[in-house]
Amino acid sequence: MDQTAQQSLLAAYLAMRDDLKRYFALRLGSPFTAEDVVQEIYLKIAAAPPDTQIDNPSAYLFRLGSNLMLDRFRSEKRSLSRDGAWQKMHTASAGDETVSEDPSADNALAAKQELAHVLAALEEVSPKARRAFLLHKFNGLSHAETATALGISRSAVEKHVSAVLKHLLRSVK
Repeated sequence: MDQTAQQSLLAAYLAMRDDLKRYFALRLGSPFTAEDVVQEIYLKIAAAPPDTQIDNPSAYLFRLGSNLMLDRFRSEKRSLSRDGAWQKMHTASAGDETVSEDPSADNALAAKQELAHVLAALEEVSPKARRAFLLHKFNGLSHAETATALGISRSAVEKHVSAVLKHLLRSVK
């Protein structure tokens, strides 16, 4: 858009600004949202490429605003859909109430403290027993698979796991 065309469009925008706000306030149901749309119209005009030719500035401004309004509706619809899906995945219903599945702050803190105690207690056992315990309990290996991985007997794995469990029970209480 050459300098004269852009000045002409900006002059039309300034002359019609109040009409644009009223028009979009009625359609959007909010003067604040309408103000945002009208401001976006200005930003689009200011960023328009120099070779743009506009024969009817009034129609152009209303069409541009309508497109921005539709973009807003689509964005809000996607946002509501995404938020609804997230809420559905992270909450549960108890009658008419929606209950978050997230633990309370007190429970989360208690769990972190308990985990710290368990990890500290794990550091107190022998490295071989700790390794056998972690492979079996955390990596999900069977006693036989753990024995093969560590190069020890299945019976030794059972003894290591049992000893670590007993140590954890004594230490964490």
